[in-house]
Amino acid sequence: MSIIGAIGSGYSPNRSAAVGTSAVAGTKPILNPNASTAKAPGRVSSPAECKTCKNRKYQDGSDEMVSFKSAQHISPQSAPARVRGHEAEHVSNAYKDAAMNNGKVLQASVSLKTAVCPECGRTYVCGGETTTKIKYENESNPYEKERKAMHRQGLVGANIDLMG
Repeated sequence: MSIIGAIGSGYSPNRSAAVGTSAVAGTKPILNPNASTAKAPGRVSSPAECKTCKNRKYQDGSDEMVSFKSAQHISPQSAPARVRGHEAEHVSNAYKDAAMNNGKVLQASVSLKTAVCPECGRTYVCGGETTTKIKYENESNPYEKERKAMHRQGLVGANIDLMG
């Protein structure tokens, strides 16, 4: 068995585990390839050995038909791009909805949320949020009708001249 991963004159037992060998008893298997094998002070494991990061799943909670309706694993390295792409689906749906219902998208924004893994200390993208504002031109939108009805109730009797 050859040891791969010698750096300079030093030797790193975790590097040998990354290629599937275990030269030192007690090394943990690499669960997250291409991640750091250095364990931060006060952490349970290194990012490469983190079970929490390996088992993390993402799922969409909206009522739109988009990706991630069932929980799926995304690697920590690709999570920013995948979550950003998913949130872009929501923006695209807002533009389609506006076009189909005689509306205009006034604002659309995407924000990514980050967190720190409690096991290894890695910062990762834990989700995203899309915010859109659409103005509809016609009265067929039930939400617009309700908003106008509530506004009308607040104005009834506001301009009565009792002095006349």
